[in-house]
Amino acid sequence: MVDVVVIGGGLAGLSAALHLAERGLKPLVLEADTRLGGRLKAMDLITVEGEQFALEHGVHGVWSGYRNFQAMLARHELRPVLVPAREERWILRYGDAVRSANIGSAIRHSLVPAPFHYWSLFVRPDFWATMSLQDWLALPLAWYGLVFAVGIDPLAEQQPLAGMRLSNILRGWPPGLRALFVGLARSGLAASPDEIPLAGFLAFLRFYTVLRRDAWAFGYLPDESNRTVIEPLARRVVEMGGAIETGRKVMRLERLPGQWRVWVQGVDGSNEVDCADVVLATDASSTRQLLAESGMERPSMYWPESMANAVLRFWFDTIPRPGAEAGIFSGDFMLDNFFWLDRIYDPYIAWRHRTGGSVLEVHVYGPPKVLDEPDSLLISRAILDVQAAFPELRGHRIAQHLQRNPATHTLFGLGSVEDHLGVVTEWPGLVCCGDWVRDPLPALFMERACATGILAANAVLMRHGRSPWPLLPYPEPEAFSGWIERLMRRGRAMRRQKSGKKR
Repeated sequence: MVDVVVIGGGLAGLSAALHLAERGLKPLVLEADTRLGGRLKAMDLITVEGEQFALEHGVHGVWSGYRNFQAMLARHELRPVLVPAREERWILRYGDAVRSANIGSAIRHSLVPAPFHYWSLFVRPDFWATMSLQDWLALPLAWYGLVFAVGIDPLAEQQPLAGMRLSNILRGWPPGLRALFVGLARSGLAASPDEIPLAGFLAFLRFYTVLRRDAWAFGYLPDESNRTVIEPLARRVVEMGGAIETGRKVMRLERLPGQWRVWVQGVDGSNEVDCADVVLATDASSTRQLLAESGMERPSMYWPESMANAVLRFWFDTIPRPGAEAGIFSGDFMLDNFFWLDRIYDPYIAWRHRTGGSVLEVHVYGPPKVLDEPDSLLISRAILDVQAAFPELRGHRIAQHLQRNPATHTLFGLGSVEDHLGVVTEWPGLVCCGDWVRDPLPALFMERACATGILAANAVLMRHGRSPWPLLPYPEPEAFSGWIERLMRRGRAMRRQKSGKKR
C-alpha cells in the first residue's frame, strides 16, 4: 500500500505531490496522458523552414498575484526569469473599420487609484478614437460595473449568484464599452458573456485588475511551459521520494475500511493500488466522470463548465510594425487575442534574429459553431482577421498551424457549499485540487491550481499528523478600493438586518 495516490499530473497534482514529498510522504502520481502537465503539457513539434518548434496549449502569463505558484518554484530554485509584459493592445473591428488602442500600460501605471484606474484610458487619443458619443454618455454604466465588482466578493462571501451571467451586467451598454469588456472577458475566461457566470467574472476582475493597479502586472515564461515548469517540478517530486507513472488512467475508486482502492488501466493491463489517501487533481469533467463511475456522484453536484478552444500560429517572412507584444480582439473579429511569440519566447526570438521573420499566435474561444468549422475554413477566417488587424503582413505568410485543444479549460463559476466540491470532501481521505475547486482563495487559473494543491496536501498531512504548509497571503486592496468594499458590505448588512426586523 502506498501513502497517497495523486490522480492527475498537471500543475495542481504536481504541486500537491511536491508538498507531500517534502514532508516525508511517498506520493504516487498517476497521469492518464502519456505526457505530464495538463494544460501546461508539451505537444508535438512542427518544422518550419527547416527548424523545429515545440507546440503547447497556448501562451501562459505569470501574473503578480500568482504568489504561491512563484514561491513554490523559487523555493526549489526553479523559477525562471520571466519576460515582462510591456503592452497589450485592444483592436476593435466593425465591418471594414478597424481601430485600436494600447490599454495595458495605461491600467498598470495609472496615477488614478483603483478601482477608477481605468480613467487613465480616457486621456489617450488612440482610445478616444474607439469611443463614440454614445459610449461617453454611458460611462456611468461602466463605473457601476467596476464598483459592483469591488463591493461583492463571491468567493469570500459564498455568493454563487446562481443563474446570473455577465450579459446581465452588460445589458444596455453601448457598442464600444461593451466590446472592450467582452474582449477582456473572452480573453480571460474564454467564453461569451451569455456563458460566463457572473460570480466567475467578478472573481476574475477582483483578482486581476479592479482592486489593485499592480494586479495587472505579469510576465511570460521565456520558453514552453512544460520545459520551464512541469518537467522541473516532476523531477523534484521524484528526487524527494515520490513516483510518477504516465499512461495510467484511473477508472474508479473504491472505499475500503480505513483506506482507498484505486482501479487503474494502462497499456500493460489493469490493476489496483491501495492507499491511505487520494488526491483528485483532474479537471472538472474528468473528476465528474470518475465519481460517476465510482458511484459517488450526487445529482445535485455543481460542476463548472469545461471549454474547448483553438490556437493558430502563423509564420511570416517579415516583421510587422512596432507595437504591443500581445492584445485582444473584439467587435466583428472571430479571433479573441494574440501574442507575438518572437517577442516573448527565446526559441522564436532566436528564429526572428536568424531569419528576419515573425510568429503570431492567436486564440479562438468559440462559440461552438465556430470551433466546429472545418480546419480549412477556420484557418481562412483567421487569416482574414490577421490581415485586417495587421495589413502589412499580407503576402508574407510562409506557414500556419491549427491546434484544437480539448474541453479542459475551466469556465470558473460557483455552486453552493453543499454541491460544489471543495478541497476537503465528504469522503474521508479523499481531497480535491485544481483551478475549478471551490475555496475562498481570491485566485484563479495557475495560482488557484497550485494553491489548492498545497491545501490538498495539507489536508492529507494533517491526517498523518504532519505539519501543514502555510499559504502566502494575497495583497489587500488599495485604500480607496478597500473603503468602497467595506462601505458596500456594511450597506448590504444593514439592508439584511432591516429586512429581518420587518419579517
